[in-house]
Amino acid sequence: MGTENVERIRLIITGGTFDKKYDAIRGVLDFKDTHLPEIIKIVNPNPEIILESRILIDSLEMTDKQRADIISSCEESEEKHIIITHGTDTMTVTAELIGKTLGISPEGKLSGKTIVFTGAMVPYTISGSDALFNLGTAFTAVQLLSPGVYIVMNASIFSWDNVRKNKVEGRFEPRS
Repeated sequence: MGTENVERIRLIITGGTFDKKYDAIRGVLDFKDTHLPEIIKIVNPNPEIILESRILIDSLEMTDKQRADIISSCEESEEKHIIITHGTDTMTVTAELIGKTLGISPEGKLSGKTIVFTGAMVPYTISGSDALFNLGTAFTAVQLLSPGVYIVMNASIFSWDNVRKNKVEGRFEPRS
């Protein structure tokens, strides 16, 4: 198995339901700050965690430029193990872009990196959230998986090219 002494994990924060908070005045779920520093402090993981807050946005509002910025973060990262928190509605789109980038250029800056996407169906701040479970699973997965691009949701690991969000069932599943 692949836990060859992972020293650091880069955690790229992009928002999504994971980081939404209920705004009682406006009656909507919205963004204020990321919850990841608080979560990392509570979890106290063994590998060093490098937090990189890119954006706090609902993934349905994410632009192609923002996706390109996420790819650039992965390319520029010194860490070989990367977790990306991302909104679930378009997580597969961003994962596919990175997966295709990896596939097109095996000698490129993404070569040898393990990139794991995760998110939440229910915000971290709301009772019954799946955020912590999915994040914990992502931390384990990024340390054990071979280099590549994956989505970790619903206690499952999916390759970027064989996953879809089942909006009726509210979970991720294989395409085939």
